[in-house]
Amino acid sequence: MRSRLLSTDGGRRTMVLVFDIGDEVAEGLTAFATEHGLTGSAFTAIGALREVTLGYWNWDTKAYERIEIGEQVEVVSLSGNLALGPNGEPKLHAHLVVAKRDGSAHGGHLLRAIVRPTLEVVLTELPAELHRRTDEATGLALLAP
Repeated sequence: MRSRLLSTDGGRRTMVLVFDIGDEVAEGLTAFATEHGLTGSAFTAIGALREVTLGYWNWDTKAYERIEIGEQVEVVSLSGNLALGPNGEPKLHAHLVVAKRDGSAHGGHLLRAIVRPTLEVVLTELPAELHRRTDEATGLALLAP
């Protein structure tokens, strides 16, 4: 993954991240946040993937059901945020919609995605820290405003 600082506005940084063939998206975003000391940020992205694992939150089981897509797809929309998790480390929360060759779309929580040929991310640092706390009812690390 390559990155470049686009601007700093009032201490907030806006950056572009370009993922290359074979890069894993969730790991790359989390590592970037750690490396750059991001304590709260939001991002959007477009591109393409060679395989992806989406998650569907099942309220009854309180677990993500995995949706595996093992083919080339277009990233129609990827958006999310990075916040400090309960352990103080960056925690990614992202939702993804991908389109298959026939135009059918599939979406859900981003669990894993392998890039091919590129993923272009615009990430903006927020003016304040975001924190996630473990919600007792779900076991999920939810934003704590």
